[in-house]
Amino acid sequence: MSAERKVIPIQPEPELVPLFEAQKTVYPRTVAGFFQNWRWAFVWLTQLAFYGTAWLQWGERQALLFDLQARRFYIFGLVLYPQDFIYLAGLLVISALALFLFTAVAGRLWCGFSCPQTVYTEIFLWIERRIEGDRSARMKLDAAPLSLEKLVKKWFKHIAWIVFALWTGFTFVGYFTPVRELAMSFITTRMGPWEVFWVLFYGLATYGNAGFLREQVCKYMCPYARFQSAMFDRDTLVVSYDSTRGEPRGSRPRHADPVARGLGSCIDCTLCVQVCPTGIDIRKGLQYECIGCGACADVCDGVMDKMGYARGLVKFTTQQGLARGWSRAQIWRRVLRPRVLVYAGVLLAISLGLAVSLALRTPFKVDVVRDRGAMARIVAGGAIENVYRLQIMNATESHQRFAIGASGLPGLVVTSEPEVEVDATASRWVAVRLQVPQQSGAAGGSHPIHFELRMLDGDAHVREQSVFLIPR
Repeated sequence: MSAERKVIPIQPEPELVPLFEAQKTVYPRTVAGFFQNWRWAFVWLTQLAFYGTAWLQWGERQALLFDLQARRFYIFGLVLYPQDFIYLAGLLVISALALFLFTAVAGRLWCGFSCPQTVYTEIFLWIERRIEGDRSARMKLDAAPLSLEKLVKKWFKHIAWIVFALWTGFTFVGYFTPVRELAMSFITTRMGPWEVFWVLFYGLATYGNAGFLREQVCKYMCPYARFQSAMFDRDTLVVSYDSTRGEPRGSRPRHADPVARGLGSCIDCTLCVQVCPTGIDIRKGLQYECIGCGACADVCDGVMDKMGYARGLVKFTTQQGLARGWSRAQIWRRVLRPRVLVYAGVLLAISLGLAVSLALRTPFKVDVVRDRGAMARIVAGGAIENVYRLQIMNATESHQRFAIGASGLPGLVVTSEPEVEVDATASRWVAVRLQVPQQSGAAGGSHPIHFELRMLDGDAHVREQSVFLIPR
């Protein structure tokens, strides 16, 4: 009798569960409408300013140039030095307050219309559409097997992207190295290693961010997407889907009565998803990925026009206005609330203060350094002498003469040259000797004095404090 065989059940292979969902490629569809026109207006405005300003001349120099090597910053008629860092700080404060104001009023307006990531992505998408076609054609091309047509289109697209990205990097470097000199050095292949590095670096960043990362930058890399909700409230204008009017959604013939069919205005065409540059469905409510570009509102208005329904199923509105059915006038009255007015008031005050400070800015600067070799000495004639070194920085673009004076002690006189000359946008160290008669009656020790410098070809003057030492 054979032994009974034991049956061992076969264990199923363990199921592999991915920790992260594979990223789906977003193929934004072409859209036309009010908000899309504004987006392209900002594309043209920002790019004309970026690419054009670098070539503007102001007299004999570039109008906008940040000369790091000479530590001078030329902004049209202004010449700023590292000592003028306060103006940069003021500009950063103004930018932050403006961002807070725009976000409180209408959400991610900056992201949707003026952010460089959005602008360059729009440009790269335009190049892609011109070469590969619109959404369906691009999806079909990517899914097709490798062929000569696919290879030619892909290579042509990437070559166009790279050329545009390198031109962008070249223009960026042209704000730090005179752009005309930079162009000649590239033509003659005599460019410096740092210029080459930064052109390639900035070009690569543009190529990678606008050509490949695109919505990933807005959704995952940009910190603004994470903290913007702290500046939102129920009276902030955001792109919203009117679910009360749109639901229940469903397809239907063009001339069908939606009420008789028990349907809302949404025909579930998914065009709002297809045109979204970040690939979200606005019908699921407010999401942090939404950049507020209004593309879904434009395409939905077009669908409503074809169906004969009222526009505004997807629109810029507030949560309060959507929930309570407010009119446009009621919504705008709530938009201009105290929080927004405070932001606007502070922004206006700081902007005016910065403008006035720049307008009244003294066109030269003076630093006083005491001579450390001899604190004080008695010279011929019995006078007590102190020696100083003055750094005079001429912030104008013309040759200037300056008169040097001093006050603070009886009989205090300048015994060195009373006038000095400084070239345009240059600085000069000047040795200055001050003397006081021994019989002036001043006690031994340290005495506060002031240097007074006056521009001879204008009314500008500077007063700098120092000390005069008299031996005990």
